[in-house]
Amino acid sequence: MSRKNKVPLADRVARAAEAALAARQFVSSIDILIGIGWLDLEAVERWRRGQIDCLEDAVRTNLPRISEAMQLFRSWATAQGLFASETAYVARTPRRQMLRFSRSGDPQIEASYRTHWVSPELSEKKRERLADKARRAPELVVIQPLNTEWTCHRCGGTGDLLMMEDPGPACLRCVGLDDLEYLPAGDALLTRRAKAKSTRYAVVVRFSRTRGRYERQGLLVEPQALAEAKTP
Repeated sequence: MSRKNKVPLADRVARAAEAALAARQFVSSIDILIGIGWLDLEAVERWRRGQIDCLEDAVRTNLPRISEAMQLFRSWATAQGLFASETAYVARTPRRQMLRFSRSGDPQIEASYRTHWVSPELSEKKRERLADKARRAPELVVIQPLNTEWTCHRCGGTGDLLMMEDPGPACLRCVGLDDLEYLPAGDALLTRRAKAKSTRYAVVVRFSRTRGRYERQGLLVEPQALAEAKTP
């Protein structure tokens, strides 16, 4: 048994919760699962992209143990006097479907997972702003691949840009984003204007081998929005 596993689960949950609360003024169930070492960020990102059916499938322990940790988390949050704020989790896909946490899909379990616990030290206005920010749908992410020899798993086509799905890469036509226009990074003001005017947009990223991470290259925005943003 590792030294970590010898520490009581209640203590591990409390430490993870305290760290998240100090960093962001609120705590989520995902913060706890990551903080105690049962879930990794890569799996969370795959889940947010709709590549994992439910988050519990990515947690590295059994359901009774997960349930125990979540009960300990709620007890800790209640004891600390934190405010409960239910948050919508929407997939980072063009369909914007609701993400599922539990294998059962039970509404009460889902609501429990979606609940963020907010610091009582924040004013009511700040809590409202924090809740509004948490409810926003995540940005769509489109990849500019390093390897240009790829095939869309839906239609067999290819292209300069792709979106990752569970079965594999998909072209922009198949995901319904082929009508958007590419705006390269570089002009921050134009980017902000175009993004604000476009009801649909996606962030374009490319993997940097030297830095070992994806970096922004620009945006895909509606052509009309880009034209309006360029108008003096």
